[in-house]
Amino acid sequence: MKARWARQWARDLAMGTRFAFTGGREGWGRVLLTAVGVGLGVALLLLTAAIPSALTARHDRENARTDITFSDVRKPKADNTLIVANVSTTFREKNVRGRELEPEGPGAPLPPGVEKFPAPGEMVVSAALDELLKSDSGKLLRERLPMRTVGTIAEPGLIGSAELAFYMGGEGLAPRIDGSGRVTRIDRFGNPQPSSDAMDPVLILMVLVMFVVLLTPVGVFIAAAVRFGGERRDRRLAALRLVGSDSRMTRRIAAGEALAGAVVGLGFGMVFFLIGREIAGSVEVLDVSVFPSYLNPSPALAALVALVVPAAAVLVTLLALRGVVIEPLGVVRSARSARRRLWWRLLLPLGGLAMLYPMIGQGRENGDFNQYLVIGGVILLLVGVTALLPWIVEAVVARLGSGGVAWQLAVRRLQLSSGAAARMVNGIAVAVAGAIALQMLFAGVESDYTEASKNDLTRAQIQVSVPNGVPLDPAAEKFERTKGVTRVSASSEGYLGDLRKDPEFSNGITVADCASLREVATLPSCHDGDVFAVKGADYDTDTEELAKPGKTLYIDPSFTDLPRSQEVAWTVPQDLKQAKAVEDQTGSYRGGFLFTPSALPAKAAPVVYGQIYLSVDESVPDVNEYVRNTATSISRFSNPFLWSSSDQSEQYTSIRTGLFVGATCVLFLIGASLLVSQLEQLRERKKLLSALVAFGTRRRTLSLSVLWQTAIPIALGLALASAVGLTLGTVLLKMSTTPVRVDWASVLSMIGIGAGVVVLVTLLSLPPLLRLMRADGLRTE
Repeated sequence: MKARWARQWARDLAMGTRFAFTGGREGWGRVLLTAVGVGLGVALLLLTAAIPSALTARHDRENARTDITFSDVRKPKADNTLIVANVSTTFREKNVRGRELEPEGPGAPLPPGVEKFPAPGEMVVSAALDELLKSDSGKLLRERLPMRTVGTIAEPGLIGSAELAFYMGGEGLAPRIDGSGRVTRIDRFGNPQPSSDAMDPVLILMVLVMFVVLLTPVGVFIAAAVRFGGERRDRRLAALRLVGSDSRMTRRIAAGEALAGAVVGLGFGMVFFLIGREIAGSVEVLDVSVFPSYLNPSPALAALVALVVPAAAVLVTLLALRGVVIEPLGVVRSARSARRRLWWRLLLPLGGLAMLYPMIGQGRENGDFNQYLVIGGVILLLVGVTALLPWIVEAVVARLGSGGVAWQLAVRRLQLSSGAAARMVNGIAVAVAGAIALQMLFAGVESDYTEASKNDLTRAQIQVSVPNGVPLDPAAEKFERTKGVTRVSASSEGYLGDLRKDPEFSNGITVADCASLREVATLPSCHDGDVFAVKGADYDTDTEELAKPGKTLYIDPSFTDLPRSQEVAWTVPQDLKQAKAVEDQTGSYRGGFLFTPSALPAKAAPVVYGQIYLSVDESVPDVNEYVRNTATSISRFSNPFLWSSSDQSEQYTSIRTGLFVGATCVLFLIGASLLVSQLEQLRERKKLLSALVAFGTRRRTLSLSVLWQTAIPIALGLALASAVGLTLGTVLLKMSTTPVRVDWASVLSMIGIGAGVVVLVTLLSLPPLLRLMRADGLRTE
C-alpha cells in the first residue's frame, strides 16, 4: 500500500515537472520567474551558511600572523629570532596594519604571505595598499610610507581582500624592546594562547536575534516565489480535471510544477552564490572584507538547503491549493470565498511571546539565554506577521469606499486577490518588524557597551605619544608648523620612587614649561628651575611621603623581571613648591611632581616620554593625515590618537557591523524579489490591462491603479510590522533587564527604508507596465 502510494506521488510529481518544461512559453516563463525568486533566496541562504566559516577563516588568519602578544617571557637573541615592531597607522579612518621586521639570523621566521624579508628602506604591501599608494588619493599616505615597494603580501598573510597592510625592513630595533608591547622578539608567528573570552549573554542574545531577523524574510520570499504564476497555473489544471484526474492528483501535479521551479531555482541559487562569492571578494562593506575562499558553506548546511527548499515548494503549493476548487470547467477562485479566520493566526505571535516570557528579567547575571526558546519565539512572532497580514488586508479592503476610477480599479483588484497582495508585502513587513525590534534592542543596551570619554575635546582633539629619547621641543615645533594645527601643548612624563629597585612609594612626574604645567595644576608662581608637589590628585597616596625636602628619590626605578632601568638619583629640593591639581586635557587630576625643564637631571632626559596635545581646525581637509605625517617624520613609533566623545565595546561594534552588512544583503534580496513579484503580477494581468486600454481607459489611470494596489497593502503591512516590532523589541529589552525606551526616530527610519524599497521597485516596474498597456496584448494563439 505504501509502495503504491509512493509510486503515485512520484508519478504525479514527475508529470507536473514535465508540464512545467513542456507548457510552451508560458510554462517556461513561470519556471524562470520561480527559479529567479527561489535562486535569490537560496543564494542568500548559502552566503549566510558560509558566514561561520568566513569568520573562522578570518580568525585563523589573524592568529596565524600574530607577532606581538604582550607576553612577559623575553626571548634571547638567536639565529632563529626576529624583532618585530608595530608601526601601524590610520589613513582616512581606515586602519593600515604595519610591521617593521629585523631578522637576527638565517632561521628567522617569515610572516605568512611573505616570500623574503624586505631590506631597510623597502617594504612589501597588500594589493589593496599598493593600489591606494599608486592612486592620486594616496598622496598623503605615500609621504608617510616612502619606502620602495618590492613585493606583495599573498592571501595567507591577510584577513581580507581589501585589507591595508605592509611589512617594512628595519634595523637597530633591539634597544627598543622594553616590554611595552611596541617592539618584541619572536621565534615564530602565531598566537600561542588564542583568545577564549566568553561573550556577554546579552551580546549572544543579540547575535541569535540578528540571524533570525535576517533569515526569516529569506524564507518568506522563497515561500512566495514558489507561488509565482499561481492563478494561470490553476486555470491550466482545470484541463486535467476534464481528462479525468481527481482533485488530489491535480494538486500533486501542481506541486510537481512548483518542484521543477524550485529545483531550477537551486541551480540559479548556486550560480548567484558563486557570483556573489566573487563579488564579495572585491568589495568592502563597513571596513569588512573577505576572500572568496572564505565563503564555503559547510556541506551539512548546503545539503539542508538543497533538501528543504524543494520540500518547502511542494508543501507550500499543497497548502495554497486547499482553498482552491479546481473543476473541469474552471477554477473557483474569483468567487467570494469564506472569510479568513483570525483565531489561529493569533496563536503564532502569542506562542512566540509564551516562549520568550520565561526569560523576561534574566539579564546578563543569570547565564546564557535558552537558544531554542529565543529562536523559536522570535520566529513565531515574525511568521505571525505573514499570518495576520492577509486577514488585515482582506478586512480593510472590504470596507474601502468609492473613489476615482484608479482607486476603484485598485480596490476591486485587492478585494478579489487580497492574498496575492499580502504575499508580495509579507517579506518587507517581516524585515521591517525584525529591524525595529533589533534597533530597539541595540539602542537600549548601547549605553552598557559605550563609555563616555573623559577627554576634554574643547582643549585638544589629538594626543601624540613621543617615544623615549626623542627631543620634545623640536617635535612640538614641527606640530606647530603642521597645516591645520591651531594649538600645541607638550609635556614629558615619567616615574620615580623611593628606592632604586622595587620602590615602596612611587608616583609620576610631569616635565613641561610653565604654560603647559598650568594645564594640569594651579601654580603659585612659576619660573624655569621650579619643582612642584601636587595635591588633590585622583589616586595620590604617596606624594606626601615622597615630597620631603632633602630626600633622595630615583627617576625610572627598576622592577623585578623587567630590564634594568636608569635609576637616576634626584634629591627633593628645599624650595619645593606646592601646587593644586586641576582637571587636565584627559579629564584626570594628575598627581606626583611637576618639573620645569631645567629642574630635571640631564641623565633623566632620555627616560621620560613626551605627550603632545593638539587642537586642530576640523575644516581643513585631511588635517588628521597631516598630523599623522608629522608624527611619522618625528618617529615611526609616534602614535597619534584621535580623541572621541565615547569608547565602544569591540564585540558590540563588530555585532552591529555584522547587522548592517547582513541587512544590506537582505534589503537587496527584498528589492529584487519584490521586483520579480511585481513583474509576475503584471504578466498575469497582461490581457486585462490590454482590454482596458482597448476600451479607452487612460494609461495614467491604470498606472495610478497599480500604484494604489501596491500602496494600500504596504501601508497595512508597515503598520502591522511596527506593532509586532515594537512588541518584540519591548520583550527583548525586558529579557536583558534594560529600561524600555522607544527611539521613534529609528523606528520611523526603518519604516521609511521599507517604504523606500517598495517605491523604488514600483518605479522600476513602470516601464514594463507601460509596454503591457497596449491593445495588441489581446492577441493570442
